[in-house]
Amino acid sequence: MSVPLTFDGRVVLVTGAGGGLGREYALAFGQRGAAVIVNDLGGDIKGGGRSSAAADKVVEEIRAKGGKAVANYDSVEDGEKLIQTALDAFGRIDIVVNNAGILRDRSFARTSDMDWDLIHRVHLRGSFLVTRAAWNHMKNQKFGRIIMTSSAAGIYGNFGQANYSAAKLGLLGLSNTLAIEGQKYNIHCNTVAPTAGSRLTETVMPPDLVESLKAEYVAPLVLWLCHEACQENGGLFEVGAGWIGKLRWERSLGRTVRQKNKSMTPEAVRDSWNEICDFTDATKPASIQESLQTLVEVLSKVDAGRGIGANPTGAAATNPSAAVGQTLPEMTFTYTHMNCILYALGVGMSTKDPDHLRFLYEGHQEFSCLPTFGVIAAQSAMTGLGSIPGLDIDFTRLLHGEQYLELFKPLPTSGTLTSRATVADVLDKGSGMIVLLDVHTYSGGELVCYNQFSVFIVGAGGFGGERMSQKAVVTAPPPDRPADAVIVEETSRDQAALYRLSGDWNPLHIDPSFAAMGGFKSPILHGLCSFGFAARHVLKQYAGNDVSRFKSIKVRFVKPVYPGQSLQTEMWKEANRIHIQCKVKETGAVVLSGAYIDLHAAADASVSAGPPQTDGLQSDLVFAEIGRRIRDLGEELVKKVNAVLAWEIMKDGKRVRQWTMDLKTGRGALLRDADGGRADVTFTVADEDFMDVVMGKLNPQKAFFAGKLKVKGNIMLSQKLEAVLKDYAKL
Repeated sequence: MSVPLTFDGRVVLVTGAGGGLGREYALAFGQRGAAVIVNDLGGDIKGGGRSSAAADKVVEEIRAKGGKAVANYDSVEDGEKLIQTALDAFGRIDIVVNNAGILRDRSFARTSDMDWDLIHRVHLRGSFLVTRAAWNHMKNQKFGRIIMTSSAAGIYGNFGQANYSAAKLGLLGLSNTLAIEGQKYNIHCNTVAPTAGSRLTETVMPPDLVESLKAEYVAPLVLWLCHEACQENGGLFEVGAGWIGKLRWERSLGRTVRQKNKSMTPEAVRDSWNEICDFTDATKPASIQESLQTLVEVLSKVDAGRGIGANPTGAAATNPSAAVGQTLPEMTFTYTHMNCILYALGVGMSTKDPDHLRFLYEGHQEFSCLPTFGVIAAQSAMTGLGSIPGLDIDFTRLLHGEQYLELFKPLPTSGTLTSRATVADVLDKGSGMIVLLDVHTYSGGELVCYNQFSVFIVGAGGFGGERMSQKAVVTAPPPDRPADAVIVEETSRDQAALYRLSGDWNPLHIDPSFAAMGGFKSPILHGLCSFGFAARHVLKQYAGNDVSRFKSIKVRFVKPVYPGQSLQTEMWKEANRIHIQCKVKETGAVVLSGAYIDLHAAADASVSAGPPQTDGLQSDLVFAEIGRRIRDLGEELVKKVNAVLAWEIMKDGKRVRQWTMDLKTGRGALLRDADGGRADVTFTVADEDFMDVVMGKLNPQKAFFAGKLKVKGNIMLSQKLEAVLKDYAKL
């Protein structure tokens, strides 16, 4: 047996409640425990006259059945007075049913200004004024339910009702916007288009039909939409005779009828008319973001000279917040030296360069696996997103937006890797949804690499989520100067065909007909292939192809590359960070932006390279110990601190050492004399004062106020300083 819906403690205003639908709504709410304000001006169907009799009679009926009700006789144009009646009588307002209406039917040619204005004043302006008067009360109490009353005449049009039709469809637009603005305050707004016997419909329907279309067949829908348990918002419903149907917009795929640098002509529209009006595989946009996304895609395709494109079916996130923190089943990836070699060939390595043999020949004395092979073991996690509760992803609308990879040790050249993936965050970008997927990959229980995939689902935004996330590894712009180094390398015609053998089987990169469906003139190169090229170039230019120097890489994918085009990698060196920008040489189009690669310091500058060279600095011994603790307990420290701390050690008034303590990503790291430019906070302190702090002889706060400890950046992070030094710097 289902639980009955009650409205105990709720206060409901029904406008136009002296008869017909309004009366039925008021009686139904009163019978189920609500306190009801019965509003009716008491005029005729054309808006003339006024009387208190109609409202009083309905109030008496509600009270006779044990309900609570008061009457209001004001026009809906006096919206504040209607809401004040509710506040005076019952102290609050929870539900507004905008039902009041009149008719002044005329053919369009005979419609006067009065005919037009009066209809809009009662239907559209009246609903606006009443709802506005209730809005802030609903916001403050974090609850509200609003009903707008439209009509089939507004949805479809009807002869002799131009004024009425315009007002009724206007109410739908008002309702849709209120649904968006009220969502975060638990204010829901829906629209009903009822067909029922009333004073208004008896003028346009036969008497026997009016009699059979009873108002009691409409009221149950309105009550459900107004109940606190109903989460429907922004809906449009036709209702009558016991039948209820929900309406939504449908749009043809359409056709782009212009080309880059050419005029758009009416002849082009005429010649494409059948396709423009073809509703085969029609889409159903549900928000302005989904609607505008088509135009964004069209502009992109026209600008790229790719010609005609269509609007694919949108994706939706049924409950994105439920996906955050969800984990995917553990994945294993078993590989041999053959996979490492195949990947190296896929990202452009060749025996033409003798130094490439260390990545192409398993018998080479320094045979190594390219660092960016770390994405291969983790990439299958993206296909698992479809199984995450709360996400409903259309993979045809998924774009790989950004990628971060960090290595904690050089990758083995063979073995079995285990990956564990977690949805770190879900972001609402309006035109789409971003999913941040964190993947940690282990070899025999030891963490070897960490990936963060940032994927963009076109058309899945607008769900009210956060736009930014502190969990995202951010990009960084290059310095404002000419590049320090540039490497140009031509991709082969078969580059995509070769790269896909490493596990990305998307037909977009091999099948011309599939690529054409996406608006491309031919199959495109994988974004992660360009990613591999750029990383190779940096490794060659600044690390002598020493894979142990590679720490991490971050890129944003911008535009596609066609196999056979040349990739131009521009590099800027800033200490151990190499900023990169990758372009297609032939077109100048940027392929990778905001990108950088962090390198470990050369062996003679790294903490991990052996016994520290102290140069007479006592603090070097402390940082050596901190470095060991980070290697052992890095994940624990990252959870505690979640920041990048930089230290400038002074001696005789000069900076003699700089340490960068990355306790924000992966398992943490400590670098000596590395660039501290990306630090969240930088501490400047003399060597001897630092030792006093570590030994507990000097409180950090007292050191700060005494000018012995200087802080630049997020000063609040200094609160975590004592814990780091106290727990992890003990000699």
